[in-house]
Amino acid sequence: MATAKIKQQIFHLDYWLIFITVTLIACGLLLLASASMGISDRQFHQPFHYLFRQIIYLVFGITIGFLLLRVPLSYWEKTGGYWLITSLLLLILVLVPGVGREVNGSIRWLGFGFIALQVSEFAKCAVVIYTAGYLVRRQEEVKQSIVGFVKPLILVGLIAGLLLLEPDFGAVVVILFTVLGLMYLSGARLWQFVVLFLLVGVGLWMLAITSPYRVMRMTAFLNPWARPFDSGYQLVQSLIAFGRGGVFGVGLGNGIQKLFYLPEAHTDFLFAVLAEELGIVGQLAVLALFALLVGRILYIGKMAERSKNNFACFLAYGMGLLLGLQVIINIGVNIGILPTKGLTLPLMSFGGSSMLFNCIIIAILLRIYHEVKIGTVLKPKLYYKNFTHGVT
Repeated sequence: MATAKIKQQIFHLDYWLIFITVTLIACGLLLLASASMGISDRQFHQPFHYLFRQIIYLVFGITIGFLLLRVPLSYWEKTGGYWLITSLLLLILVLVPGVGREVNGSIRWLGFGFIALQVSEFAKCAVVIYTAGYLVRRQEEVKQSIVGFVKPLILVGLIAGLLLLEPDFGAVVVILFTVLGLMYLSGARLWQFVVLFLLVGVGLWMLAITSPYRVMRMTAFLNPWARPFDSGYQLVQSLIAFGRGGVFGVGLGNGIQKLFYLPEAHTDFLFAVLAEELGIVGQLAVLALFALLVGRILYIGKMAERSKNNFACFLAYGMGLLLGLQVIINIGVNIGILPTKGLTLPLMSFGGSSMLFNCIIIAILLRIYHEVKIGTVLKPKLYYKNFTHGVT
């Protein structure tokens, strides 16, 4: 009895996940310092304004993460619907005139003093938590009925519609493909995806007919040199950075493109700065770290699947898809194989909300690893009853 109690009180940490995460964050802070010095000095008359803000959000995220390590997965499973409703309300609130903050033509932030929350980051996590719970409750319905397949997509459609009003097309793509990926992993039939993609294709065709200027903007990345000072400007400057970097780069801090040539160098195009300063070697090293991160997350999901913890399994797979898709889209934008859309590089790019919720995701994954290791899922009542007594 005493041995079981001691085993329950020991928190099992995934040191591989922690090591990879810390390494990515450290690399990100170094690159952020390099990429943001020029713009920070011009805007705030001190070179490390953005770096200090990132560190503040990082400390805040780590603090919240430590608290969330004590929250059992059963709590997230029971409250997934409430988090989804909260995200919908926040997405509506951010669109209210005078409430949401506008930056670069997009209204995506809610301000709380000097703190700004990007609601789409909250919505991404809420959707994954809700979908994981839904698939546990309705897995057979999703497999056998079109109704079970469509119901979560209706809710995702509502969130996507609100995100498009901001607009935040990148978040819509990430959320949609994460949910579809989870539904495929849960056993949804292939023909349902075929029908869905056909409907999406018809919608895009109608958009091309009715709004050709939107299609032109979406496809500008295919030939950015045709309009290098207009719609193709960001991508042209990014490609120049890749070209200048070569194999070994020009050296950390010696990049030129970040000096007001490449817009958003410290956020959306941080990977281009990395390419210029650290070259192909630096790119491959960072790509390897992200591959290890996503691979480790999927491994945690596989551990949960083997232990028959379905919610933990879907939650881990969802978080892995969420982070992996953001990495693919961000790097795809930087190298010119995807349309230019605002989406940060997880754990590296400047973005307080992104860093905060990435820390929360890692904390939830560490909790999954712990519960899989001890082989038990505590009930919410036990959690509330024993929270102050340190029971995990």
